[in-house]
Amino acid sequence: MMAAMAVSAVHAQTAYAPTQVAVDAGSTTAIGHWRIQDSAKAQQRGADISSAGFSTEGWYPVTGQATVMAGLLENGVYKNDVFYSDNLRAVQVPDSSGNLFVTPWWYRSEFTLPKNRAGMHTLLRANGMIASADVWVNGHLVADHGEVAGAYPVRGFDVTPWVHAGANVLAMRVHPADPRMSLSIGWVDWNPTPPDNNMGPWRGVDIVQTGPVELSFPQVLSTLSLPDLAHATLTVKVSAKNLDAVAHDTTITGTVAGVPMQQTVHLAPGQTQVVSFSPATTPGLALNHPKIWWPVGMGEHPLYQLEMTAAVDGAASDRATATFGVRSVSSNLTQQGYRQFFINGKPVLIRGAGWAPDLFMRDNPARMEAEFDYVVNLGLNTLRSEGKLENQRFYDLADRNGILILAGWECCDKWESAAKTGGEPWHAADEKIAEDSMASEARLLRNHPSVIGFLIGSDNAPAPRIAKLYADALHAADWSLPIVSAAADQATAETGPSGMKMAGPYDWIPPAYWYADKLGGAFGFDSEVSAGADIPRLEDLVRMLSPQEQEALWKYPEARQYHASADWSPFAVLTPFDRALAHRYGTPTSLADYVAKAQLDNYDNVRAQFEAFNAHMDADKPATGVIYWMLNNAWPSLHWHLYDYFMNPAGAYFGAKKANERVHIQYSYDSNGIVLVNHSLDDIRGLQANIRVRNLDGSVRYEKHLQDIDAAGNHTRQLAALPAVAGLSTVYFIELDLASSDSKPVSRNVYWLSTRPDALDWAHSNWYLTPVTQYADLTMLQSLPAATSEIHATTRHEGNDDVTTVTLSVPASSRAVALFQHLSIKRGAHGDLALPIQWNDNDITLWPGEQMTLTARYEARGTAATVVEVSGWNVPAQSVPAAAAQGTDH
Repeated sequence: MMAAMAVSAVHAQTAYAPTQVAVDAGSTTAIGHWRIQDSAKAQQRGADISSAGFSTEGWYPVTGQATVMAGLLENGVYKNDVFYSDNLRAVQVPDSSGNLFVTPWWYRSEFTLPKNRAGMHTLLRANGMIASADVWVNGHLVADHGEVAGAYPVRGFDVTPWVHAGANVLAMRVHPADPRMSLSIGWVDWNPTPPDNNMGPWRGVDIVQTGPVELSFPQVLSTLSLPDLAHATLTVKVSAKNLDAVAHDTTITGTVAGVPMQQTVHLAPGQTQVVSFSPATTPGLALNHPKIWWPVGMGEHPLYQLEMTAAVDGAASDRATATFGVRSVSSNLTQQGYRQFFINGKPVLIRGAGWAPDLFMRDNPARMEAEFDYVVNLGLNTLRSEGKLENQRFYDLADRNGILILAGWECCDKWESAAKTGGEPWHAADEKIAEDSMASEARLLRNHPSVIGFLIGSDNAPAPRIAKLYADALHAADWSLPIVSAAADQATAETGPSGMKMAGPYDWIPPAYWYADKLGGAFGFDSEVSAGADIPRLEDLVRMLSPQEQEALWKYPEARQYHASADWSPFAVLTPFDRALAHRYGTPTSLADYVAKAQLDNYDNVRAQFEAFNAHMDADKPATGVIYWMLNNAWPSLHWHLYDYFMNPAGAYFGAKKANERVHIQYSYDSNGIVLVNHSLDDIRGLQANIRVRNLDGSVRYEKHLQDIDAAGNHTRQLAALPAVAGLSTVYFIELDLASSDSKPVSRNVYWLSTRPDALDWAHSNWYLTPVTQYADLTMLQSLPAATSEIHATTRHEGNDDVTTVTLSVPASSRAVALFQHLSIKRGAHGDLALPIQWNDNDITLWPGEQMTLTARYEARGTAATVVEVSGWNVPAQSVPAAAAQGTDH
């Protein structure tokens, strides 16, 4: 189901009611809103601001997880769209009294506690603070900024002595952030730095109600029998803490995977004890025929529940729950020293991309769900987080969708400074924050079957002391997954070699690059890599670039683009991409022409990157993983994404989707081979394939039909090698069709190639680019005559979604191939694009006499008639209504 993504702005005069804290023992209630103000304007003491009756007139009402900048955007402080052109440069204080973000900001909220609270404790839990905060409750200082510091540590405080039934006040003085000086969040060259450096309670603050015994950190460790997967043993642990000044006996009961558990323990005043259940104490925890969690494409993703209750004197004191999956994760190093992951004993080719949250860390559950829908639709199986680690919802969605998660710390700021000579030194307080960060993240991640490891370094491994600190914190949390030293080829004493490579490129290279046996070519595990620029479609460019920036984009390759990368970065210009585009496809004649050529290039290059790793997954020097840099963007960008900030799928998206089909036929640039890929675990028999080589005029210069093809599960094989074909035009096509034994389409793939290959100057490569000494000549594509395309479309209603089916046909009378036809859905003839949207295929190429049926799923909204728009490289744009299919309700 496609989720809506609307984000509602909060008007400055919104009157929030106090947060109502739930009555039940074991309840967790998130602070739903704040009022915020710059301490330069609100100069009162924390004791006063956190007292009842304090006036917040003129303060900004914001949502519960808002950073300062996000809160100001909610309130419409900036009249210009900060994501348009370079408007973000101009963000300053609204009234010109100085910079908003160099002084602390106050966050104030009220919450109401229920009556009849005898024996109850109220806990305040901060889930991460950028950069730090002093915390008051009802006039009392609960903790200072030395205790509440760091983006990731979860800090809990028993505030029972200072709260009461009825209205209470919480106030926090949040201190400014600087990722070079504090363990917070930085953005390197991904996008501009947010003006506030993301200061604020970005993961929110909770009020927890519990009786005298608190339960925390529930976990389930599962051990799976391999290779039969027939048995699993579960070990359940939970921390029980006596919050009272007198001893208590507490009985802990619960169920896990439907198995009942019970144990009574004695807790001295203030004592914490880890209570464990195992097959030795609870025989039912030895499961027969468990439901096994698999990554997407390899099987289902069933989840189990853990529910626990602590009772004191017969009354419920606290509750704890967790969701988990039964699966096995391991990794080893190949003979060449590269990391290979195994899930449930099966090797898995990691095909993933780098995750980016919103620039201002705004929490949007519907958008996050829609992004996971895109990840599944793309055929990816992994997301990598380089810092900017997400909340519980992110990992729940990964579990539910079968998406593997490689989490880790970020590069190029305070997190990595201890790894570099001359970097900002770490002090004892930094080490404590880092240790607590690792412990908190381990507890958050460890129950999620989607999580397969943690990278304790990114571009550099941590210094020995810090590496040990991280490893010890992970082991103390019963971390059972691989601990990887870095995303680069480095090692630590605790983890050994990373088995990763970070060899570039990050800027434009030709598709054939990926098949090379060097640098970023398809061998080993490449932790972050792509050909750089990913150009959004025209309708999105005009939403993000000024007319002057739009003109510079296609006319001036040396122009710096604010939406490309940070000003100091080599990626702030698109020169390598623009130069390749002009040489290979012809000098752009307009912005629309530039965008059209860019879509061809992005599709071709992204497809080649993933396909090269596919082709080499069973090689003697195997490809074991690739992380496309990146999946998405924190703001509208010209670089590094498979879909843009507006979630409008373009060439890069559909190139990746094509390459990552579960069962796929592809061409290999290195061997001229036709390769069959089966990413599922099931053997498939009786496939048939058609291979055609066509000239620019559509004439078939070579054709081969293969029958009775078997595809072993989780393997790749070469079906054929293309011979040298005489009489090819300068630009020619390879058309591949794969069908099932009963002739149902399985995979279709079309390549446009040049008889003049791209040539690379490997000797002069740097960390982000390999120079090109000769470009392929694809300019003859510009000479294709206009093609004819016929469209028939219908729409049906399914649940909350609309599903549009489009049949594209190219009549035999068409003068030419219909190259790279792109389909969009509009809500009415002059309405908005239907986004987000999931297509089964798009950007397709058909020859005269061919047809193809495509489907799109998107959220149903309003009563406007659905309109399908089709355009192509040499196909005139058309719009046709998608009439309601028979039997639907609209």
